[in-house]
Amino acid sequence: MLIVAAALRGYDIEATDGLIGTVSDFLFDDETWVLRWLVVDTGTWLVERKVLIHPSAIRAPTYEGGRTIAVSLTKAQIEDSPDIRSDEPVNRQIELNLYDYYGWSPLWEGGGYFGANSIASPLSSPPLIGHVPIGSADTGAPVERDSHLRSITVATGYHVHATDGMIGHIENFLIDDTKWDIRYLIIDTRNLWPGRHVLVSPFAVLKVSWLEREISLNISRERIKTSPAWEPADMINSEFADKLHNHYNWPSYSNF
Repeated sequence: MLIVAAALRGYDIEATDGLIGTVSDFLFDDETWVLRWLVVDTGTWLVERKVLIHPSAIRAPTYEGGRTIAVSLTKAQIEDSPDIRSDEPVNRQIELNLYDYYGWSPLWEGGGYFGANSIASPLSSPPLIGHVPIGSADTGAPVERDSHLRSITVATGYHVHATDGMIGHIENFLIDDTKWDIRYLIIDTRNLWPGRHVLVSPFAVLKVSWLEREISLNISRERIKTSPAWEPADMINSEFADKLHNHYNWPSYSNF
C-alpha cells in the first residue's frame, strides 16, 4: 500500500512489550530510494537519545482503530542498543554498530529498484537530524558520515526543476509500506499550475543538489503538464500507475 510519508509522523511505535515512542522521520538512501531507518522520538523515556529502527524490524502499520507501527523488538533491546545522541550525525559507523547489535543485514535492500546504480548525485552533505558539525572545533577533522543517507523531513520543500525550468517544490513523498521504499515525489506546482499536484518517480531524478536544496528532473515542463491528473485525496491504483508510467516511459514497479 502507498501512503504519504508525513501521515506516518506521530504514529506510535509498539515494541513486543509496550510503546516506546512515536515516528519523527525517515532516513532514505538517495541512490536506491529505499528507507533505511525509521527515526523514533522516545519522549521522556530515553532522554536526549535518538532511536533508529531498521525497516526489516517493522511488522505492520495499523491504520484503522489506531495509529500504530509494531516492531519485532523488546523495550530492553531498544534501551540497550548503541547510544546515539540526539545531536550526533548518523554516520556509517553508527549504522554498522546498529546492524551488529540487532543482527540486521547491511545488505538489506527492501524494495530497492536501482541496485548499486546511482540516480542522484548529492553535491554536499548537510545535517540529517539536528545539528551536525562539519568538523571538529579543535582539529578541523571531517565528521565521517554516509553521504547517501537523507532525511525525508529535510528534503521536503526542495525546489524541483524540469529540463526547461522550475515546476514547484516537494510537498511530500509516497512510500510503499510493504517494501519500504519511496515510490513517488509529490510535487506542488502552485506557482506554475495553481491547485495542481503531480507525481514524479525517482526514475525521473537526474540530480540532487543538497547544498542548493534543489532536485533536477530529466523531463520537460510540458511533459509534466500533460501527465495524468492526480488529486492528493486519490488512492493510487494499478490503472493510474500504468497510465503515469506509460506517459513518462518509466519501467513498471511490478517488475521489481
